[in-house]
Amino acid sequence: MSDISSPDVLVIGGGPAGSTAAAQLAMQGRGVVMVEKEAHPRFHIGESLLPRNLDILERLGVLEEVRAIGVHKPGAEFVSDRTGRSCAFPFANALDKTRTHAWQVKRAELDALLFANARRRGATALENTRVTDIRFGGAGERAVVQAQDASGATLEFSPRYVLDASGRDTFLAGRMRVKDMNKYNNTAAIYGHFSGVERREGELDGYISIHLAEDGWFWLIPLPGGVMSIGFVGNQSAWKGRKGTPQEMFLTRIASSPTVKARVAGAELVSDVFSTGNYSYRARQGCGEGFLMIGDAYGFVDPMFSTGVMMAMTAGELGAKAAHVWLDDPVRGQRMAERTNRELARAMDRISWLIYRINDPVMRSLFMAPSNRLWMRDGIINMLAGNLRGDVRAVVPILSFKTVFYVASALHRMGLGPKMPEALPTAA
Repeated sequence: MSDISSPDVLVIGGGPAGSTAAAQLAMQGRGVVMVEKEAHPRFHIGESLLPRNLDILERLGVLEEVRAIGVHKPGAEFVSDRTGRSCAFPFANALDKTRTHAWQVKRAELDALLFANARRRGATALENTRVTDIRFGGAGERAVVQAQDASGATLEFSPRYVLDASGRDTFLAGRMRVKDMNKYNNTAAIYGHFSGVERREGELDGYISIHLAEDGWFWLIPLPGGVMSIGFVGNQSAWKGRKGTPQEMFLTRIASSPTVKARVAGAELVSDVFSTGNYSYRARQGCGEGFLMIGDAYGFVDPMFSTGVMMAMTAGELGAKAAHVWLDDPVRGQRMAERTNRELARAMDRISWLIYRINDPVMRSLFMAPSNRLWMRDGIINMLAGNLRGDVRAVVPILSFKTVFYVASALHRMGLGPKMPEALPTAA
């Protein structure tokens, strides 16, 4: 492509979704420009990958590069602050056994690797370049996109198609006023990196740990170099009346969790402390004439089950396919774009059902003592491994698990059924 101002596709955002889409389009011979507002490497949260990520990494040609920067992750464990018990969910028990592990990576390194791969594949990848305005023409007309580079100079692009992978900036959804917030999952997160944290050994070596606290949950993610990523996610009640700096609030939260406190004894904070709101949202309209929103630019859910990067890269692949088809056949490409949004929405709904109920005492009890009748436990592990796009083998296991949850919840409200350790305070 001799003139980058008139590409086939402009990708807004150079995170996992944008880099995946840009690489795949370039590999198909399309002229692609990707613009990223920051410069890689940059700190980002979401370091835990899922087994379903590996297929995409292989198609991108970066599987071994990611392996080299990652910590082997064979599963996830859940730890109860209430009882001190731990329950392991090994990916090897998933219904789909084609991939039985993943890796945990420093996102700064992963994102830089994916961005560089898109450039290596032929995409024009610009950093420190922020999109400031966009104007769509009529049918068959190119959009006009303005951006500003690090020097303050204005750049103008006239792409045939736009993929919005701007992440939680939600560039198009915000401008179009189609972003619906989900107040049901109104949480906030605070996180940082530590050294000297107790790491799991033996069969749990490399596992991500989810510690279930009284009013939220912690993640503990082992990273290369002896670093542990620790974060706390809580609802509004978890933060009510809290005072002090983010670091003071974070350390106070850690001290309030007996299971996390024990692992952090003697550890050292080796990064800044970051905080963010985890308000779940989704765009009512995720595509239109000449554009498609992908990844967090379209929708976002709580990061509890490490679905962020996997969902973003999946959206990048689907978005690249829709854009590629649209360039030759706009009618068919538009249908594919609409199908992409529907498929991503269904995937978010599948995992959200669990996320929205994780603080429920009945759900916590089921998680800490999972039954594998009708393959319920293995069906849940299948979801934890990132199989969110529909798996016929998981229909009966997941439906059975939901039925057990609803029946147990009804019995619990009536004061019937067995006592559940996670439910005792609520029943009192």
